[in-house]
Amino acid sequence: MENTEQLSEFLQVRRDKLAELQSEGRDPFKITKFDRTATSGDIKAVAREEEREVTVRGETKTVTARISYFDGKQVTVAGRIMSKRGMGKVGFLHIADLNGQIQLFVKKDILGEEEYNRFKKLDIGDIIGAHGEVFTTQTGEISIRVDEITLLTKSLRPLPEKFHGMTDTDLRYRQRYIDLIMNEDVKKTFINRSKIIASIRSYLNGQGFLEVETPMLVSNAGGAAARPFETHFNALDEDFKLRISLELYLKRLIVGGFEKVYEIGRVFRNEGLDTRHNPEFTLMELYQAYTDYHGMMDLTENMYRHVAQEVLGTTKITYNGVEMDLGKPFERITMVDAVKKYSGVDFNEIHTLDEARAAADEHHVEYEKRHKKGDILNLFFEQFAEEHMIQPTFVMDHPIEISPLTKKKPDNPEYVERFEFFMNGWEMANAYSELNDPVDQRERFKAQEEQLAQGDEEANTTDEDFMRALEIGMPPTGGIGFGIDRMCMLLTDSPAIRDVLLFPTMKPIAE
Repeated sequence: MENTEQLSEFLQVRRDKLAELQSEGRDPFKITKFDRTATSGDIKAVAREEEREVTVRGETKTVTARISYFDGKQVTVAGRIMSKRGMGKVGFLHIADLNGQIQLFVKKDILGEEEYNRFKKLDIGDIIGAHGEVFTTQTGEISIRVDEITLLTKSLRPLPEKFHGMTDTDLRYRQRYIDLIMNEDVKKTFINRSKIIASIRSYLNGQGFLEVETPMLVSNAGGAAARPFETHFNALDEDFKLRISLELYLKRLIVGGFEKVYEIGRVFRNEGLDTRHNPEFTLMELYQAYTDYHGMMDLTENMYRHVAQEVLGTTKITYNGVEMDLGKPFERITMVDAVKKYSGVDFNEIHTLDEARAAADEHHVEYEKRHKKGDILNLFFEQFAEEHMIQPTFVMDHPIEISPLTKKKPDNPEYVERFEFFMNGWEMANAYSELNDPVDQRERFKAQEEQLAQGDEEANTTDEDFMRALEIGMPPTGGIGFGIDRMCMLLTDSPAIRDVLLFPTMKPIAE
C-alpha cells in the first residue's frame, strides 16, 4: 500500500522548493515561452561513427562513438528530467522530449557555483531548458555540455520509481499522462497510431476521395446492429441518440453527387467493455459510386498494404507472435464455404428453417426462436470458422437476414453482396454492394422493426429522410466500414483496444 504520510512529506518538499523559488522572484510558472533550437532526435542524428579506446574503472576497451551532425555546435533544448546524478563538481542528467532522451553534462566550473547549487536542487520530473555545446563523451554517448539551465516547470508530484516503472495496467489507462512519460513503447504506439491515420487519409485522398463530417447527434441511429446511447436535447425538448454508424449520412452524400466520400470519426455503442470493445471508438466508412463489393475488396487490400509499408516499412506484421503477410493476395471465401470447411455442414444442402435448426441442435449451436436460416448460418460461422481467419481473408456473400442495407446476389437472392475482412480471427472491416432500391430498402427496414418488436434491441428503425434520399436515386455504390482501433492494435502489436486509445472508458473507482 502507498505510504500516505511519506508521500505527503515528498509532496511538501517539492512545494517548499517552489515557495523558495517564488520568494527569490524565480517562479517558473511565470515563464510563458522558451525558444529551443533542437530536439533530442535532431541532435542524435548520426553524421558518422568512429572507433575510440576508452578506459573505464581501469579497464581499456574499444567503443564505437556516434558523432552528431551538431557536434561542436551550440544548441538550446528543453524537456523533462528523467534521471539525475551528481558527483561532486560534476553532474549528469537525462531529459526527455517527444523524440526521446539526451544526456546533459553539467560542470560546476562551467555553470558557476550559484547556478550549480540550483541545479542540484532540481527534481526528477521537473521540466527544464538548457543551452550548451554538443559533444560525444568518452564512452561514446552524444551529450550536451551545459552552460545555462532554466527551470520551466516545477513538478510537484514525483514520477513512479524508474526501476519498476508504471506497471499497474488499470492505473496506466487512468493516468495516461504518466504512462506516456514513463513508457517509451506506449509513446511510440500512439505516434504510430497518428501515422496510421495520416497514411489512410493520404492514400484515400490520392484515390480521389473527399473527407467529410456528418452528425454525431442523431434522431435515428441506424446503419449498424448496435444499441445506441440516448440523450435529451433541452433546447428542442427532443430525445436524440449518439450515432452508432456513419453510413446513412454518407449515402445521402452519394445521392447528392459526391461520388467518393469517407469519414473518420467517433461512434458510440452501448455495449460491454473487453479487449476489443470500447463504447466509443474510431470508425472509418467510405462510399464510392459505380463500384461494388469487389471494388471494396481491392481498395481494402491496397490500402492495408500501403499503410503497413509506409508506417512500418514492411508488409509482414507480427501480432502476439503470429506473422501475417499483407504482401500476398488476400484470401477470398464465401461464408457458406467457410462454414463447410470448418464445421462440415454445407448450408447449400439446407433449404428450410427446420433443417437449419436441426443442424444447429446436432452441432450444439445455440440460437433463438426469432432466428431464421441465415441467422443460424452466421452463428455457425462465428462458432466454427471465425477463429481460423488469421491471415488476411475476405469472407463473402452473407445471408440476407443479417444484412439489411445490402444488395441481393442476382443469381441467389437468399444471399447478399457483402464481405467481412478478417485478420487474426478478428473482423476488421465490413463492406457491401450498397442497396439502392428504395422499395426493397423499405421492406428491409420493416423486417428490422419486426425484430425490434420481438426484443432485438440492436435492430434498426425506418429512417424516412434516408428513404426520401434513396427515392431521389443513388447510383450503384460500394461501401465499407473499417475499425481503426483494431487496425492500430494489429499494426502496433497491442494486446487490447485500451492500449491504442489514449483515454479509454474505465469503470468508476469504488470509494
